[in-house]
Amino acid sequence: MKKEELLDVINNYKNKSNKQLELALDKINKDFELTKETILKLTIQLDEIEKTYNNIFEEYKKRTSNG
Repeated sequence: MKKEELLDVINNYKNKSNKQLELALDKINKDFELTKETILKLTIQLDEIEKTYNNIFEEYKKRTSNG
Protein backbone atom coordinates (compact mmCIF):
# COMPACT_ATOMS: atom_id res chain seq x y z
CA MET A 1 0.00 0.00 0.00
CA LYS A 2 1.37 3.37 -1.02
CA LYS A 3 1.59 6.30 1.34
CA GLU A 4 -1.22 8.19 -0.38
CA GLU A 5 -3.51 5.16 -0.23
CA LEU A 6 -2.74 4.63 3.45
CA LEU A 7 -3.45 8.27 4.25
CA ASP A 8 -6.73 8.01 2.36
CA VAL A 9 -7.76 4.97 4.39
CA ILE A 10 -6.73 6.68 7.63
CA ASN A 11 -8.74 9.78 6.79
CA ASN A 12 -11.77 7.94 5.38
CA TYR A 13 -11.74 4.60 7.19
CA LYS A 14 -15.51 4.54 7.70
CA ASN A 15 -16.02 4.44 3.94
CA LYS A 16 -13.37 1.84 3.07
CA SER A 17 -13.72 -1.87 2.41
CA ASN A 18 -12.64 -4.49 4.91
CA LYS A 19 -9.78 -5.42 2.59
CA GLN A 20 -8.53 -1.82 2.56
CA LEU A 21 -8.80 -1.70 6.34
CA GLU A 22 -6.85 -4.96 6.64
CA LEU A 23 -4.08 -3.63 4.39
CA ALA A 24 -3.91 -0.40 6.35
CA LEU A 25 -3.84 -2.25 9.67
CA ASP A 26 -1.02 -4.44 8.42
CA LYS A 27 1.04 -1.45 7.28
CA ILE A 28 0.39 0.49 10.48
CA ASN A 29 1.30 -2.52 12.61
CA LYS A 30 4.56 -3.05 10.71
CA ASP A 31 5.44 0.63 11.13
CA PHE A 32 4.59 0.44 14.83
CA GLU A 33 6.78 -2.63 15.40
CA LEU A 34 9.69 -1.10 13.49
CA THR A 35 9.38 2.15 15.44
CA LYS A 36 9.20 0.28 18.74
CA GLU A 37 12.29 -1.77 17.88
CA THR A 38 14.20 1.34 16.87
CA ILE A 39 13.26 3.14 20.09
CA LEU A 40 14.37 0.18 22.18
CA LYS A 41 17.73 0.01 20.39
CA LEU A 42 18.23 3.74 20.78
CA THR A 43 17.32 3.54 24.47
CA ILE A 44 19.98 0.90 25.03
CA GLN A 45 22.52 2.97 23.11
CA LEU A 46 21.61 6.09 25.07
CA ASP A 47 22.00 4.21 28.37
CA GLU A 48 25.46 3.04 27.33
CA ILE A 49 26.50 6.54 26.29
CA GLU A 50 25.29 7.90 29.62
CA LYS A 51 27.24 5.24 31.57
CA THR A 52 30.40 5.98 29.60
CA TYR A 53 30.02 9.73 30.12
CA ASN A 54 29.42 9.28 33.85
CA ASN A 55 32.46 7.02 34.25
CA ILE A 56 34.74 9.47 32.47
CA PHE A 57 33.26 12.45 34.31
CA GLU A 58 33.73 10.77 37.71
CA GLU A 59 37.37 10.07 36.88
CA TYR A 60 37.82 13.65 35.75
CA LYS A 61 36.29 14.97 38.98
CA LYS A 62 38.60 12.78 41.07
CA ARG A 63 41.64 14.03 39.22
CA THR A 64 40.73 17.71 39.32
CA SER A 65 39.55 17.82 42.95
CA ASN A 66 42.90 16.44 44.28
CA GLY A 67 45.05 18.90 42.39
